[in-house]
Amino acid sequence: MKPAPFDYIRPKTLAEAIAALGRKDLSTAVIAGGQSMLPLLSLRATSVDLLVDVGRLEELKAVTETPTNIHIGAAITHAAIEDGRVPDIFGGLMRRVAGQIAYRAIRNHGTIGGSVALADPAADWPGCLMALEARACIAGPKGMRSEPVTDFIRGIYSTSLAADEIIIGFDIPRPDAAPRWGFSKVARKSGAFADSIAFVTARGQGGPISVVLGGTASRAHPLPAVAECLRASTTPSENIVKSAIARDLADVEPETDAYQLRIHTATILNAIRELRSQ
Repeated sequence: MKPAPFDYIRPKTLAEAIAALGRKDLSTAVIAGGQSMLPLLSLRATSVDLLVDVGRLEELKAVTETPTNIHIGAAITHAAIEDGRVPDIFGGLMRRVAGQIAYRAIRNHGTIGGSVALADPAADWPGCLMALEARACIAGPKGMRSEPVTDFIRGIYSTSLAADEIIIGFDIPRPDAAPRWGFSKVARKSGAFADSIAFVTARGQGGPISVVLGGTASRAHPLPAVAECLRASTTPSENIVKSAIARDLADVEPETDAYQLRIHTATILNAIRELRSQ
């Protein structure tokens, strides 16, 4: 199929892009790498009057480090992260995640900001950034704001982003101790969307622990019961962990069936095993 007709602009500044998105007489959408939006348009799963291409805006390509965090611009590609062109202060987790997204051709164009803005439950970056306690940095006509990624993503393909706002990047806190992590992903074939993705992060031995599950029916979810289980004991039994997983899923995804519970349980356990091996 071919997309319905639309107009296309490539703004030269962030202010120009925000102004274009704020037009009340047109339906608008942002494009950067285009690996999500273009297929949706071609399938006519969505349509717009005006496509605003922000992929060349320098503000969205910035990568800066401070003593407290690293800022990764929204237009940074998966491939740039995979290739180490973005500092990975998290012990290789972001490079590992980036390298398992779809195929290299897609990673060359797809962006971290586009992945989060789409809020596909099977996407990799939302859960990863939640586990790293990242904040989304957002620009709009009223200025700048930031919001934890955990709160920014509201549900399936749903975020707090207004029609005239743009994600400009993500602020990720520096770990105050050597980071450890586990990452596990289940997909029906290489490059396919995941049926389940689990992230477990810890700051050093005995430090704060985060557990996040993606590939669910609605959105990536932090799993507080599992995280508390791991904090309470460095080596909880598998049955105790499974019980915590079941409690969390009953709370955040109550319609999870037996098959999905088995997949998610296996994915989380695999991520925990990798964390323990570090």
